[in-house]
Amino acid sequence: MKNKIFKIFLSAPLSAKFGILVILFFSIISIFAPLIAPYGETEIIGRSYEVWSEKHLLGTDNLGRDMLSRLIFGARNTIGMALFTTFLAFLIGGILGMIAAVIGGWIDQILGRIVDVLMSIPSLIFALLILSFFGTSITYLIATCSILEATRVFRLARATAMNVAVMDYVEVAHLRGEKLGWIIRKEILPNITAPLLAEFGLRFCFVFLFISAVSFLGLGIQPPTADWGSMVRDNATLISYDDITPLLPAGAIALLTVATNFVVDWMLHKSSGLKDVN
Repeated sequence: MKNKIFKIFLSAPLSAKFGILVILFFSIISIFAPLIAPYGETEIIGRSYEVWSEKHLLGTDNLGRDMLSRLIFGARNTIGMALFTTFLAFLIGGILGMIAAVIGGWIDQILGRIVDVLMSIPSLIFALLILSFFGTSITYLIATCSILEATRVFRLARATAMNVAVMDYVEVAHLRGEKLGWIIRKEILPNITAPLLAEFGLRFCFVFLFISAVSFLGLGIQPPTADWGSMVRDNATLISYDDITPLLPAGAIALLTVATNFVVDWMLHKSSGLKDVN
């Protein structure tokens, strides 16, 4: 198994290898954040905006907290929330999309119209309205983002599942009297896994950027919890003094997004069955 994974990694293009290594790097940091970070997430250990030094490799933030430690804990909070939100969006949108494709009729029409209404509203404006009305808790942030992203997943799951639902073996399963859950689990899902996996990577990027943007605007992950988006906002003053510290979390956001897109592009190419042109 290990040799097979290693062979797949070696056969990947350079961009995909770079993306996998970056994702692996951030994953290790996120999992072992308390062990890697030199200081606590909310620990004040110096003056505000201290310069880079041996004691504080990336200086301190506006409250005197170690920037390196905040970046490490921010990776765990931002990436972890984005992963959970994306998984929840796929759970909601994927299941409803496959149900709409298999059953069809008025259920498909009702679900389709609800999705159309939600997709017609600008995502960021809708999220800001919901969070302003209900409050800026992590629960409401995850729920809002999951529902918004589930509409995109619903569209893809429904479209791909409808192509499978008209196949002969699905018709045979209906004639045998198989239940809806069995048909989705045994016939539909295995045949649409590849596009859904690729879409999972893309949705993760959008959710990751969305959470960072909302946090930057002050309605996402709330202090003192570390988050890359809010870290850019809190230390934006330093840009006026030619200090690149606020750009570090922004660079981490960009790096992880680009790396994920590299891997997703490779997965789409692999699932398409096309051969590389030398």
